Amino acid sequence: MIADSGAQARPGVDRPITRADLEAKFEELRGTAAPGAQKARGAGLAALLVGGVLLLAAAYVIGRRKGRQRRTIVEVRRV
Repeated sequence: MIADSGAQARPGVDRPITRADLEAKFEELRGTAAPGAQKARGAGLAALLVGGVLLLAAAYVIGRRKGRQRRTIVEVRRV
């Protein structure tokens, strides 16, 4: 295979991989993933909020039901 004279050397094939190569690739990947990550973060936060509210409501209803089952009946008599 003949390389073009104007093309840059490919890291890992034509030359060693450097820290700058890794940082450039990570920045490229982070830039393409950022919009999707923001959408996922918003959806996850909403799901967490709804789940927390449902958990609190379930705990309230279960606790209220247990309280009614264990309620003591007190009879007051006048002497």
